[in-house]
Amino acid sequence: MSPEPLRIAAYYAPAAEDRLAEAAASWLGRDAASGAMRTQPDLPDIAAITADARRYGFHATLKPPMRLIPGAGFADILAATRRIAAGIAAFTLPALSVQAVHGFVALREQTPCQALQDLADACVGGLDPLRAPPDAAELARRRRSALSPLQDAMLQRWGYPYVFQTWFFHMTLTCRLEEAARAAWIDAARAHFAAALAQPRRVEAISLFVQDEAGAPFRIAARVALSG
Repeated sequence: MSPEPLRIAAYYAPAAEDRLAEAAASWLGRDAASGAMRTQPDLPDIAAITADARRYGFHATLKPPMRLIPGAGFADILAATRRIAAGIAAFTLPALSVQAVHGFVALREQTPCQALQDLADACVGGLDPLRAPPDAAELARRRRSALSPLQDAMLQRWGYPYVFQTWFFHMTLTCRLEEAARAAWIDAARAHFAAALAQPRRVEAISLFVQDEAGAPFRIAARVALSG
């Protein structure tokens, strides 16, 4: 029997046949579904700029990476995710665009989407009984970002500061950048993703990403179809 993963996360990720999945795999240099490395665009320092995003895989966070409580395993997360997905219908994703997000370059929706918020809320609440609480070191690391009182309260209750009222949809493309460099990378990303972003897409599944051991890249272990 395969060992249980170190951490598990519930994400939105585009379907394999979506042009956005291919464009993102090329941009980041890795396909989180297959694990295959990809040739990146010929841009200075792109391997370093995308290193963290490459390790986590192209995604939008629904339930952030978590360790499981003792006795729980991937099968339990899969079953819980299926229960969540059974109550949520697939929906159209608003058009995405390349934007600056807290110093990073990321894809964000161009219009508000309550269905996205509802999906994230359902994943946070529905999977939380299987989450082991963060240790002191993780709490300290999260608090280095100067959290607001509400964000700190979310961290203490849910193990992550950006959930429910503080959650926002984003698909990270770079590390944090200085303003001048960020503008250049926004232009480069807009050119790279233009064709993919011109296509409509739907949110049809919750993707479970796993990290097998410390420092390992996250990979897609299952896609659970929304069937509500």
